[in-house]
Amino acid sequence: MRQLDPLRRQATTRMLFLAALAFFLLGEGVAAQSRTSRTGETTTLSPQLQQAFNQGVEALQAGQLDSAERAFLRVLKEGGRLPFVFNDLGIVYEQRGDREGALIQFREAIRLDPSYVAPRVLMGSTLLAMGRFKEAAHELEVAVRMQPNDPLPHLQLAKAYKRLEDYLGVVEQFHTLRTLAPQEPEYVYQSTRAYLDLSAWCYQQIVHLQPNSARAYQALGENFRAEGRPEIAVHAFQRAAQADPTMPEIHLALAEIYFEQGRKDEARKEIERELAIVPQSAAALTLKKKLDLQ
Repeated sequence: MRQLDPLRRQATTRMLFLAALAFFLLGEGVAAQSRTSRTGETTTLSPQLQQAFNQGVEALQAGQLDSAERAFLRVLKEGGRLPFVFNDLGIVYEQRGDREGALIQFREAIRLDPSYVAPRVLMGSTLLAMGRFKEAAHELEVAVRMQPNDPLPHLQLAKAYKRLEDYLGVVEQFHTLRTLAPQEPEYVYQSTRAYLDLSAWCYQQIVHLQPNSARAYQALGENFRAEGRPEIAVHAFQRAAQADPTMPEIHLALAEIYFEQGRKDEARKEIERELAIVPQSAAALTLKKKLDLQ
């Protein structure tokens, strides 16, 4: 049981991290940011409006959306038309499911203060939920430029890029996130997923542009080989070699499969073909030495 403790701690840490991100996206984290990082603006409220605003924040954190809405609307009606008030009112509407109403409030917060990042992130996540991916990506790109060291805009932008099938963009965002938090396992996992998606997309493009190309068959062979289906992989690599006998790596792949299957004579033939194309191939020379020893 003791050996499982580190794994449990790691899993718990990741769960807490993801929960914190979800909490932020729902609004409480943004609301807190708007109050702590913008105290100069909150103090411009009169004592009565400051009290009403604080009551709204407490109600929002408690999930009492009607009370929070009444408090924020009172602040706005009585002259407290400040960016963070519109932002928190937008959070109320977003949590209630009134996304169009939330967007109106976030846009007003940005109009009043274009440097305010929180409503841009929330507007991006709201637009994502509405299926308006290009608009979401635009807002989140601005947020990333404004606050490049904050993980949340990068995470949301990666989601937008994925929905737009911009897989290279997804890879770039998770590369940045891994730089910001190299010890976070979730970023490693999501980065791997992003590379796999990019690889699959590239293969689809190859097949679409030239379905009978050597590269298309090569990619297919590599996939079958990775899945543990070497016999089918052999057929794909053979088709690749027929399409372009001079392409490096194809004969080497065939030689490696034959070697693993104990088909040494066939492996030698493929190694010779590979070395005729790339005489200095370290992998081919290493396999040739193994064959010679046997």
